[in-house]
Amino acid sequence: MKVLHIITRFILGGAQENTLFTVEGLHRSPKWEVALATGPAIGPEGELINRARQGGLRLFIIDEMRREINPWRDLLTLIKLLLLIHRMRPEIVHTHSSKAGILGRLAAHLLKVPVIIHTIHGLPFHPYQGRLSNRTFITLEKMAARWTDKLICVADAMRDQAVAAAVAPPEKFITIYSGMEVEEFLKESDEGQKVRQDLGIPLNVPVVGKIARLFPLKGYEYVLQAIPQVLAKFPQVRFLFVGDGILREALEKEAREKGFAENVVFAGLVEPKKIPVFLKAMDVVVHASLREGLARVLPQALISGKPVISYDVDGAREVVFPGKTGWLIPPKSVDELTRATVEALSQPDEARKMGERGRSLFTERFRAQVMVERIGRLYQELLAICRTSDVRR
Repeated sequence: MKVLHIITRFILGGAQENTLFTVEGLHRSPKWEVALATGPAIGPEGELINRARQGGLRLFIIDEMRREINPWRDLLTLIKLLLLIHRMRPEIVHTHSSKAGILGRLAAHLLKVPVIIHTIHGLPFHPYQGRLSNRTFITLEKMAARWTDKLICVADAMRDQAVAAAVAPPEKFITIYSGMEVEEFLKESDEGQKVRQDLGIPLNVPVVGKIARLFPLKGYEYVLQAIPQVLAKFPQVRFLFVGDGILREALEKEAREKGFAENVVFAGLVEPKKIPVFLKAMDVVVHASLREGLARVLPQALISGKPVISYDVDGAREVVFPGKTGWLIPPKSVDELTRATVEALSQPDEARKMGERGRSLFTERFRAQVMVERIGRLYQELLAICRTSDVRR
């Protein structure tokens, strides 16, 4: 069976890793003939296109497909998707991310593709943008949902928010957690010590880590505001920021101006396969983003045996259980972020137990093979329904 996945861009990011593991897993099965269409990987975040190519996947780059709204480029993207789908004739089109989700589903609908699926990695409407933008995105998502056989959510929170916005009825949604290659996170090794040595971090100081792109809404400003108060209790602590982006220069400048630059380490862009090693260098992981579907770093940290401190946004509460796997705190609260960080560093044995509980709870749930198997079963169920039904779009 032919399956075409469509995603706006194939950068280093949670939605992209989810898509990569899905298409790689399906590609290994003789049941599925898989292809991937994406826009160019533009920006400082890095890309996953080379890995997709190395795995032997059929890859189509649509240069006009970009995140930004541009009527001319969007029209050209739609035309190219129509041509690609007409030529490939897939039984299933599976889209990811907002732009690819709208245009990809429209093209599949126009060409009467038997099964159309969309994964919601994060909703395009949220409290941190204007009312008009939110209304526009909700309207578009409602329209596209009518052409969609199933909406996969990476967290129950995404389903609940979409249903509350009347995007589609509850029965159209299914939650399939975003899978990952858990074995590297489970490995016990001293590689974390080497990471510390390479970055100039002493082996005997506590390390608070944050893994996220250096972009707005990722919450780095709240971590920087908390640092002086944490340093008052733990003057030797290091904050390790893993990721790159447009805010790096401003964040580095703020750290210098506030006098704690030597306590903050910017590791820069790190390829996904090295994330497990960097997690080994951390004692506690902070997630201060203001919107995520379910940030992959949370289960990654817990599977690595690291406790987490997270703002209570979107799907975070589905893995961060207060007092059991970490600290769940109000969004934007610097005081609570400070309190939780100091508490985690003050009680290293209890914090370690939280990480161990997380590893026990979530290793199997977030295994990539489990995700791929569930998606494969969903494909087969929807194809069977399509074959036995007289209903056509």
